[in-house]
Amino acid sequence: MRVNRISRVRHRTALGLAVAALAAGLTTGTGPAAAQPKTAAAAAADCSAAYRIEQKLSTGTTWRMCWRYDSKAGIVLDDVSYQPKGEAEPIKVLNSARLAQIHVPYDDGENEYQDLTDEGFAAGLMPLAPAECPGGTIRNVKVQDGDPGNPFVKGLCTTTRARGHAYRMQSDTGDKAYQAQGKDLLVYTVNQVGWYEYMTEWRFQDDGTINMNVGATGSLSWSDYDAGDGRGWPIGKGPKAQATSHSHNAFWRLDFALDGSTKNRVEQYDSTVTTRGRLTPQTKTTRTKVGKELAGDAKAYRWWRMVSATGKNKDGHARSYEFVSGPTTRYPGRSYTKHDIYFTQYNKCELFASNNPRCGGTHPKSVDKWVGGQTLTQPVAWVNVGFHHIARDEDQQPMPVHWQGFSIVPRDVTAMNPLTPADLAWQNGEWEFRG
Repeated sequence: MRVNRISRVRHRTALGLAVAALAAGLTTGTGPAAAQPKTAAAAAADCSAAYRIEQKLSTGTTWRMCWRYDSKAGIVLDDVSYQPKGEAEPIKVLNSARLAQIHVPYDDGENEYQDLTDEGFAAGLMPLAPAECPGGTIRNVKVQDGDPGNPFVKGLCTTTRARGHAYRMQSDTGDKAYQAQGKDLLVYTVNQVGWYEYMTEWRFQDDGTINMNVGATGSLSWSDYDAGDGRGWPIGKGPKAQATSHSHNAFWRLDFALDGSTKNRVEQYDSTVTTRGRLTPQTKTTRTKVGKELAGDAKAYRWWRMVSATGKNKDGHARSYEFVSGPTTRYPGRSYTKHDIYFTQYNKCELFASNNPRCGGTHPKSVDKWVGGQTLTQPVAWVNVGFHHIARDEDQQPMPVHWQGFSIVPRDVTAMNPLTPADLAWQNGEWEFRG
């Protein structure tokens, strides 16, 4: 049984209004309407000032986007663009980005939760203290199913944060070290579901990388201190205090719009270590164009990228973003959690990876069922990252944040490292010594 420490009466009171709004076809998210695909490469942040995020980092990179608050997904980012120094216009990256589910099955088989669609994730937006957003801005968010008397929560933090070295390189002459300290734009919210508090974090690096993470903190569920069947871990003193183990399977949905077009293409790369070369075994890499919908499994020497159909960098190479997964434990217990990544053809009602409520009739409810062999002309990426939580004494009290997530990394978006110092700019493909 999942028991909440804070009363949900106010959420239940508003539920009827939310259902009525859905039945009438009204928008349930808060903020600007969902961004539509654009064709101009420079299109960025097409929303009112209250919902616009624009940050120029100290290293010269500018990120722009719009935000809105969905009644189930929580924070949604639209029209995300990246403009490093040396680029005259913003480079569009994403049409839309959102968390698409947190699936929580318990090891004893007694409980299973779909936190976004069924457990009031968005309604549980937590207010943030100034100390939680150092040097940044905490924005007011209207919560659809929140307190009817005061639906606004100061719950969205936008700030910047140092991440350490962006690069370091000793000069050829040895008398100088080229180094830069990287900066990130950080956008995050905290949402309470039951005993857990989820930190939904988006990090936009000055080198064009986007990191998507969910951090689980809060408290272990006291009502689940009943794992005497061997499906848990002893917590505290006595034989009865054993926390039931469980999984957190987090999904993200990314609708790309590289260079302003949603007509991107997907490529899969596989490398194989073959016969022995002169000193070491040779490695061969093959590229497969993914022309139809795909349920993909990560393995050694495999990765995917989303490629622009229209844009090229100054070297004439097609711009793309590569998917880089973090640590994951794939949960085999449900059909939709059996794969690490999905690419589906865009469908405006397919917004949640499981228990998807937005499509009517007989439309399948989970992402694995949407992979039906359609040609990918407007691909949407779904990324699944799992964490098997076997509790420990140190998880109390409160529970330290445990993170799960992934990154998308620019590949040929710019002709060189966007943070390259001016006196090394000549080294684009050049190798000869120049003092």
